[in-house]
Amino acid sequence: MLLSHLTPRDRRLFTEFGHGPAAPLPHTLVHEAFEHRAAANPHAVAAEHEGTYVTYGELNLRADLLAARLVRLGVRPGDRVGLFVRRSLPMLVGLLATLKAGAAYVPQDIGLTPTAQLRHVLRAAGIRVVLTQARHAERVPLAAGTVRIAVDQEPDAATAPPPPPARRPAPAVRPDDGCYVLFTSGTTGTPNGVTVTHRNVCNILLTEPGGLGIGPGRRVAQLLNVAFDMAAWEILGTLTRGGTLLIRGKDIAETARRADVLIATPTVLSAIDPATCPRVRTVAVAGEPCPRPLADLWAATSTFYNCCGPTETTIVNTMRQHSPAAPLLTIGRPTPNNTVYVLDEHRRPVPIGQPGEMWAGGDCVSAGYLGDPGLTRERYAPDPFLGTGRRMFRTRDLGRWTADGELEHLGRTDDQVKIRGFRVEPDAVSAVLESVPGCRRAVTVRRDARSLVSFVCPQDVDPEAARGAVAAALPYYCVPAAVFPLAVLPETDRGKIDKGVLLRLAEGAAR
Repeated sequence: MLLSHLTPRDRRLFTEFGHGPAAPLPHTLVHEAFEHRAAANPHAVAAEHEGTYVTYGELNLRADLLAARLVRLGVRPGDRVGLFVRRSLPMLVGLLATLKAGAAYVPQDIGLTPTAQLRHVLRAAGIRVVLTQARHAERVPLAAGTVRIAVDQEPDAATAPPPPPARRPAPAVRPDDGCYVLFTSGTTGTPNGVTVTHRNVCNILLTEPGGLGIGPGRRVAQLLNVAFDMAAWEILGTLTRGGTLLIRGKDIAETARRADVLIATPTVLSAIDPATCPRVRTVAVAGEPCPRPLADLWAATSTFYNCCGPTETTIVNTMRQHSPAAPLLTIGRPTPNNTVYVLDEHRRPVPIGQPGEMWAGGDCVSAGYLGDPGLTRERYAPDPFLGTGRRMFRTRDLGRWTADGELEHLGRTDDQVKIRGFRVEPDAVSAVLESVPGCRRAVTVRRDARSLVSFVCPQDVDPEAARGAVAAALPYYCVPAAVFPLAVLPETDRGKIDKGVLLRLAEGAAR
């Protein structure tokens, strides 16, 4: 009955296109996958940072020591531990120790996050223990009963013996327990914590293509903010597969030059020149729409994946290896053990080729919003296509299936705007601008009810030629009232285009 309104062909393709391949998982707990790598090759370098390094064996022992302390402090499965740190080797110790103790880690960049947001995270996640670094400890706001631990001042494997095997933490962690909680902006603007489980994370990291071919000997750049879910792809994707994590300092490009694998937003990647990165074999982008010129540039010299998926569907749930010869830059198909449904406003499948809203199902679907059952009910729903108690998630991404089963991303429902009474997708305008010769990046925002404005990069893009390209390709109401060339586009602390700054620039130009 769910598909009865579709033609027999569309019923068949709904399943064929929308279901990712079934794949077994070698591990369903993240720290167990890491421990397997540490046992197999304890002398391999797990991570490097600013001239220092730690091996898998050392990292495992240091995490065991700290996990034992967390357990003595009363940390148990189902708890959440704050990981309020800057990029460092102690960051990895704290992360793994939290998982070994059975808790979920709650990451925040202590150098960038405002104190008010740290307080909100502590309160919303019910955090009693915060792991940080000594030089940042005073920035951690503490409530009564909260314990603050400076991970970089904990005894390490060289100065303290590991706990005896019988005393090492062995909490009864289950695959559906929380692995991490990430705070993302909700519909009201209040940061909402999303609980992502071990099963969710193992499913994307321990299958291909999500594993990105990472293994012993592969060096993965750690470029992103630890509070951003793609940082979990960098960090956990490396440590669960036996690679070496290159934790960056201030110079992103220097770290990228030494890496084999890059995981980034398009904004971060656009600041790196592939000509200076001869080692890079694999690149994956997500987090925001990727400009076609950027994808073509990197796909010419590496295996390039264009990916999509909100935090609630565990990093990404669709991937596509892109070729410069491809007619479209798509977001591909569902990753293993996952599904994607293109549905109408009544949650009915639309015919193949027609646009609709993408809903995600399968093992990518996270546990929901922390302490907000109402929002969880709004965005998560029973999955009628998989059944058996499974849930699906409303991504608010618009898409459609191409004839050969690729998902074409058409923007977001909450990004749609009305101009002169017409519904417009700003990303569609930006995509045309990015086809203009010399334009590397474009962003379009609504200035008022009658006009759009666009920002293009680099600064030598001809604004009138850019407006002409939009006029030739799209209806008149889509043509931006002005195109502003900028040398660089502003970024958020998570490596995405900061549309709020651009909107303020647009409003200022109108006055």
